[in-house]
Amino acid sequence: MYLPRQLISHLYLQLLRSHHPLSPPVLILVALESDALCACRILTALLKRDYIPHKIHPVAGYGDLSRAGEELVRPMQTGNGGSGGVVVCLGVGGLVDLGEILGLSGEDNDNATEEDMGGVEVWVFDARRPWNLANVFGGQTQVLAEIDGNASTVAGRRQQTCGVEKGRVTVSYKNGGGGIVVYDDGDIEEEMEKEREAYCALMEMPEVDEDEEDDDDEEEDQEPPSSTDSRKRKSWSREDDDDENEELQDDEEPPRQRRRSNSNSSIASSPTRVRRTEHDSSNSSRSGTPVSDSPSPARQKQPSARSLRRRLLRMKRKHESVLQQYYSSGTSYSEPISSIMYSLASELGREDNDLLWLAIVGVCSLELGGRTMSGVGVSSASESGGLAGWGGERGERIRQILRDEVHRLNPPDPSERDRDIRGEVTGVIPTTARSPTDKSIRLSPEPRFILVRHWSLYESMLHSPYLASRLHVWTENGRKRLHKLLAKMGISLTQCHQNYTHMDMELKRVLRQRLLKYAPMYGMDGLVPSEASGHAASREGWGFVRCWGWKACLSATDVGVMIGAILEVGPEEVPGAWDAKRLPRIRRAQEGSSGPDDDADTDPSNLLARFWTAYDALSLTSESPTLLMEALPLAQHLHRAILRTGTSLLSKHQIRHLRAFRIAVVKDGPDVKLFTNPGALTKLALWVAEAIRVQERDRSDTLKIGKRRAAGTPLVLAGLDEDRGLYVVVGTGGGGGVIDFAALSRRREERRKKKEIKEKKRSEREEARVRRAAERAARAEDGEEDEEEESEEEESSESSESESEDEQDMSGNKHLLRNRFGIAFQEVVQETNTRVRIDSFEHCVVEVQKEDLGGFLEALSFRSVVG
Repeated sequence: MYLPRQLISHLYLQLLRSHHPLSPPVLILVALESDALCACRILTALLKRDYIPHKIHPVAGYGDLSRAGEELVRPMQTGNGGSGGVVVCLGVGGLVDLGEILGLSGEDNDNATEEDMGGVEVWVFDARRPWNLANVFGGQTQVLAEIDGNASTVAGRRQQTCGVEKGRVTVSYKNGGGGIVVYDDGDIEEEMEKEREAYCALMEMPEVDEDEEDDDDEEEDQEPPSSTDSRKRKSWSREDDDDENEELQDDEEPPRQRRRSNSNSSIASSPTRVRRTEHDSSNSSRSGTPVSDSPSPARQKQPSARSLRRRLLRMKRKHESVLQQYYSSGTSYSEPISSIMYSLASELGREDNDLLWLAIVGVCSLELGGRTMSGVGVSSASESGGLAGWGGERGERIRQILRDEVHRLNPPDPSERDRDIRGEVTGVIPTTARSPTDKSIRLSPEPRFILVRHWSLYESMLHSPYLASRLHVWTENGRKRLHKLLAKMGISLTQCHQNYTHMDMELKRVLRQRLLKYAPMYGMDGLVPSEASGHAASREGWGFVRCWGWKACLSATDVGVMIGAILEVGPEEVPGAWDAKRLPRIRRAQEGSSGPDDDADTDPSNLLARFWTAYDALSLTSESPTLLMEALPLAQHLHRAILRTGTSLLSKHQIRHLRAFRIAVVKDGPDVKLFTNPGALTKLALWVAEAIRVQERDRSDTLKIGKRRAAGTPLVLAGLDEDRGLYVVVGTGGGGGVIDFAALSRRREERRKKKEIKEKKRSEREEARVRRAAERAARAEDGEEDEEEESEEEESSESSESESEDEQDMSGNKHLLRNRFGIAFQEVVQETNTRVRIDSFEHCVVEVQKEDLGGFLEALSFRSVVG
């Protein structure tokens, strides 16, 4: 089931009304990523205010999710001695069937009842796409026992959940019976109507044995066909000969081309087959049984069992192709779940600065990790000012809403209004609070530098992926270009090597204007956001800053970098940077681990300890971000390692170009252990991918051969984990992520008008067909079914034409090149003997045994990795 965006608070309000002291705590399953962590902080703040007990359980991968289902979720079921309850999945399980992986489907029970979910209701918040449609349009409380062959009975039982219409939750829905509910960010309601109709049609459709249809074809052919096309020709000629020799009346539908099924539907309800006796009776009428000279018109219109089966198979294949097209489009990201959770708080009237700040940090964290609408990869929005948007125009709309919320919840002080306006217009980066008690959120024209407030200007520019790729800082000439840029801006090396907060105040005031003037000379038009003209002007591309009095002043990007470093690196990598005595959660987690000889499923870097450290660092009750500031050396260490390792790969020409992608392997050097974590390896891959993309563009411009693959080339990066004897492999897409939503809206409107015209023509043809049928019935003429066949073929061709237009609309968008590495990885695993472990929620990340990496990459090179 899915909950529409306009009903986002419906289930929470029902939980609030039904909660009592004996209610079980809400179980929250959280992915180990920054966006999910911020969403968890917002949700727990809401639950605490309403005095609803809850329990947080971090989940590192599908193995952990399955164990959580076995140990925590299944005991909640009423059939297992529990009393039901609510399970909230944050960044977890959107791509898989949660009913199966959590053990809620009831398939193991011999006596399935209507309470097969056992009163457990699962709320799913996930930004990854594509959705698993079993969660979106299924997931309802239903009978799982065997059902007879009556299609109406199947449909009736599927609609037994009150308040659900074709998977859509309505205002009349009441929780308590259990089920899986997906929170819609707007995409399901607006863009997945075709998938919804196909899924619901398959659920209500009786299952047909396609092998039986193939057996009928072989019986008619008399000899094994050499191919599908030859079998089609033989079946046609055989039936035509029968019609000519025996001169039968056309009392059933003419034969059509037969297609062998190549898909096994796991979506339809329990098996329902057409009986063999019906098939035999249709054969007897074909083989020469006497037919009345003047059959009644009503009898002529009755189709045979075989024709009904063929029609059903065609409908089934058509709907399955729609779902297959959706699943095979590749992975992508939609709206961050921290933004959706803030929408829930706003709908409940609970929004404040703390929750708004968490939503802002979650959105920025998604961008820093390369999560775009084309999956994990370099966004083509990186050419614009400010941060690279996760969703192009749509992502900018989300950030504009957050800016409006900042203005609403942080009104300027009238006595300081003029000073604030001057600061925003001149674009000075704020580094201090307005007063000792200032904890407000402000807008800031953030340049695309890393940790600029906490590093020197030179170090911040050097470690910026955007600037490094365009200046080629991994070469000696690139470093010289950086020095030349600073000289043109009038900033000496002595000044730029100081901490930014200690730089000359006049240089900080003119920094923005000088960057706007000189950065375009080096191809860095998007280094700083666009100029603002007045207080009411749009702040497109501007970032967010929050102060904690005189104690600290951090941007949302800074916080995202620090939280990401805690989750991806861990405090143990930088000795002396952390005081373990001040982190009781780490100590408890380390005491609970069994040491380095744990099972392979247990992360050797102790991810649970990192999660609780990051969770505490985002505390809403702390008066100062002490833990965040302590993570600053960790973040600097990570980005220094990315620059060192990326420079080594590029300068030593260790990047190879295979057929479908580029490949690089990190197997030696001082930072090799650091990149055994998928998050850190992904950031390194994004750094290298952007450098390669700019190199290709510059080479094309130099040779004057036009733009070659402006979106870039997909990259596969492997990091050696010597302790476990395997490689962690991540595949980043070739780019994209920016969608022209205005053009898409125009195309949808044009398709809608075309569809209306076709529907009108179809209705006119239907009326004409009815009139012709009445005339044929009156005159008892022959050839009725041939004309019906022709009409049906015309409708089928129009339907396929409409589908092809939809496919062309999606595939014809040159900016939308989705990451298909997850699909390619699974294909390689199914067709080869390579030992691969796919456990990450990010399907473009896998683990390959050290000895099998060569064969794995060779098989992968023949796959389609973007689409």
